[in-house]
Amino acid sequence: MTFRPPQALLRPWHRIAPAERAGFIEGARYFAPSLPAVFSWGLVTGVAMSKSVMNVPEAIGMSLLVYAGSAQLSVLPLFAAGLPLWTVWLTAAIVNLRFVIFSAGLQPHFSYLPLWRRTLLGSFNGDLHFVYFMQRYATPGHEPGKEGYFWGMALTNFAMWQVSSIIGIVLASAFPDSWGLGLAGTLALIPVMVSTINSRSTMLAVAVASTLALLCFHLPYRLGLVAAVVGAIAAGMASDELAARATLRGIRRRKLEHAAAQVPPQSAEERS
Repeated sequence: MTFRPPQALLRPWHRIAPAERAGFIEGARYFAPSLPAVFSWGLVTGVAMSKSVMNVPEAIGMSLLVYAGSAQLSVLPLFAAGLPLWTVWLTAAIVNLRFVIFSAGLQPHFSYLPLWRRTLLGSFNGDLHFVYFMQRYATPGHEPGKEGYFWGMALTNFAMWQVSSIIGIVLASAFPDSWGLGLAGTLALIPVMVSTINSRSTMLAVAVASTLALLCFHLPYRLGLVAAVVGAIAAGMASDELAARATLRGIRRRKLEHAAAQVPPQSAEERS
């Protein structure tokens, strides 16, 4: 049994031009490899908000309304210190000044849009998908699929950020305060680490580093970390070397087989 979305949800999608729909899907797919990093950043931000002076509803409201990780983290100490609200607004504005530059970079691409659409588009702008968009579209002006491509990345980023941030807020409320942010940092690094495992040598390096870190955990001066890093580098280099030798042997074997196939068979007279 296949899931079919309700027609009420499909009608707005089908009203969009086909080029913009294709651009939206392309943008979402292109941004997908960056989702583990967004998840990690949102998770840490959510934990930090939940462990500050905010309660869970206030932290969730801030995540949904502010949607700016660096600004959210910057104003948390100000809230804790009880400083005036104008200092909070000024700090957030200074931290987010880079988005003024981002908006200036996007203006030549979407200047043909009405003001309310440009304002909405700028509200969902972000660091990663701004860079990806500028790499994809170097020429300003209208182009079919350009706006859809931006929204595909922007909404994918927004959805992952909110999900990860709310998970961090809810989970952190269940952790004792004595655990601090160390656990959050560890949890946030896990998806980033997993996303980098793309070969056998990397997998071996991770396995060796994890094993050595556990075995050498009680060494003084955090030498267990040094042992894990050195062991991971050695394991990765050894694995790459073995793989290169195996590849070289395979190339030589294929060359010999090809050379043998090119030699014509000798007749009986030539053999005698």
